Amino acid sequence: MSNYKKISNNIQQVIIDNPKTPKEKLIWINIVNAEKKEIEFLRKKYNFELSHLRSSLSKARAQRPTLEQKNDYLFMILHFPILSGDKIIPAEINFFIGPGFLITLHDNNIKEFADFFNLYKKDGDSRLAYQFESSSLLLYELLEKLILSCYKLLDHNSITISEIEKLIFSDKQKKAVSQILTLRLNITIFRKIMQNHKNIIKKLMARETRFAPAEIIKKYYIKLIDHSKRLWENLEIQKESIEILNNTNESLLNYKISDIMKTLTIFSVIVFPLTLFAAIFGMNTTDGMPFLEMQNGFWFVMALMLLACLGMILFF
Repeated sequence: MSNYKKISNNIQQVIIDNPKTPKEKLIWINIVNAEKKEIEFLRKKYNFELSHLRSSLSKARAQRPTLEQKNDYLFMILHFPILSGDKIIPAEINFFIGPGFLITLHDNNIKEFADFFNLYKKDGDSRLAYQFESSSLLLYELLEKLILSCYKLLDHNSITISEIEKLIFSDKQKKAVSQILTLRLNITIFRKIMQNHKNIIKKLMARETRFAPAEIIKKYYIKLIDHSKRLWENLEIQKESIEILNNTNESLLNYKISDIMKTLTIFSVIVFPLTLFAAIFGMNTTDGMPFLEMQNGFWFVMALMLLACLGMILFF
């Protein structure tokens, strides 16, 4: 049986209570946009370290994932990628995990997180954590949901790669440049977010055995490691693909620039004889200057200039 309670606008609680284990129950407290009021609530209710509570404020932003074990709880910070417009940004989630409780703190911008919490509000009895009343397995289910949501971003990247490929080979290299830069940035941020997930999950497998049977933890958490490996492999492939497309696009742009420079060079060299003759016959000298005294001298000069131009054209 799952009992839902809204403690405040930013604090919600679900109590997971399996009748088969009447002496035990699992509490999940979910806090959105934690400010001083929410942190004070946790300080009074639990014996968490002040530094961990301060790190959980919505204004605080960790630059890397964290996993620290204390006597009666684990403190963890993880980042997950979310799509904001056409850019991938990191969303931070703070976890306090202990026997009989899981506390999560995050900003209200992760749809998959909200969907999973609502699922436990309405139908928690059918979930894995209800069967064992284990915070470790509740954490596993939540992490699996968040990691699986990353595949949607991989699909989004793959679609963008296909669109860029079409632009490049449709003679629209300039239009492809901005999309290539955006996608390269997205893949870089995605990789930065995911690069430590596998190590954190391995540490969880080693440290959480007292919250649930070790064989149960290993059975489920090994799936998370497999997902992390698969995501990283796909990110490596996408990174290589976008680098190849970027090099191809640059080569085509350089070829176009070279072709334009070639045309401009030929044009400037062809025009050079005209400029030279105009400069020579524009000198303010009369003695010894040919064609000046001839009746059709102007046309002779024009004929020479035309012949010089034709000669340069034939040369090229």
